[in-house]
Amino acid sequence: MKSTIFRQLIVLPLLAAVMATLYACGAANSRAVAAPAHFTTVYVLRQGASAAITGAAAKPSASIGASAPVVRLERVNDSRCHPGAVCVWAGYISFSFTLLQPDGSASNFVLSDNMPNGTPSVTRSGLTFTLAGFQPQQVPAKNEAPPDYQVSLKVSNINPP
Repeated sequence: MKSTIFRQLIVLPLLAAVMATLYACGAANSRAVAAPAHFTTVYVLRQGASAAITGAAAKPSASIGASAPVVRLERVNDSRCHPGAVCVWAGYISFSFTLLQPDGSASNFVLSDNMPNGTPSVTRSGLTFTLAGFQPQQVPAKNEAPPDYQVSLKVSNINPP
């Protein structure tokens, strides 16, 4: 009788510890599968255009439009000095973006590599947005219509699994 009670006092806690360990391992593996992999993608946008950030989708099998954030180039502000004009300062070019999350929340940010107090890179919602370039680079003539800018935006996640 004493050996049966002794076995129950040793075996039951040991069995509970093994089951708890197996549960913890299974839970850790399921979380690792759900996390998005590290990615870096370059999107080329025109003013008013949007792109779904597919690498940031919460569930790879889910519909991209419903689960991925969307970045939109709202506006290009080109205040650079036109050729042949007399200017007090050189001016700058900046790009205004909106990041729309799947839950409907939105945040705005501006990227520029030469604007006073501007930055060519910003982090929002676990994603890093970096100005990778734009076309055309040359400043339009004074009486010329603004060009149809194409902005290259590098997007990467900052929390790889």
